[in-house]
Amino acid sequence: MSPADRANSRRRQPRRRGSAGGAAKPRMRTVRETSAGGLVVDGLDGPPEKRCAALIGRTDRRGRLLWSLPKGHIEEGETSKQTAIREVAEETGIQGVVVAELGSIDYWFVTEGRRVHKTVHHFLLRSVGGELSDADVEVTQVDWVPLSELNSRLAYADERRLAEVANRLIDRMETGKR
Repeated sequence: MSPADRANSRRRQPRRRGSAGGAAKPRMRTVRETSAGGLVVDGLDGPPEKRCAALIGRTDRRGRLLWSLPKGHIEEGETSKQTAIREVAEETGIQGVVVAELGSIDYWFVTEGRRVHKTVHHFLLRSVGGELSDADVEVTQVDWVPLSELNSRLAYADERRLAEVANRLIDRMETGKR
């Protein structure tokens, strides 16, 4: 077979996806998940330097402690606000009431052979009781963090952005009181 014939015969062969053996890879299933959570703040009515937020720390696969906002899946029949209140209480031990909506974070990840498109709705909550507790099995540590330190403590850029939104809302609420 001439070089031209070999080239033409290659062009006519169907392209195969997958491994060298020609088996096509199964398509990864995409699922959508919706969660809610929030930034629960203590001292909203007090001086700015005393305001703190309850954050959760989780240990990642590399053994690093990553600080984030409490959040979790919306249960059937629950609103996103109800979920935020419940998840904050479950993951931090702090009871809160929703003050305002902060926004949503949208991201993708792969787990257990499926691609997940996740949306998390976040709220600003006022602390109304409870005590910090890391009793939730998904949480390694909880801590009250001064609002001024959120930018350096939160592990994820999207959550740092929401903390900035919360600080602006709190400033507006304070200005409206005067």
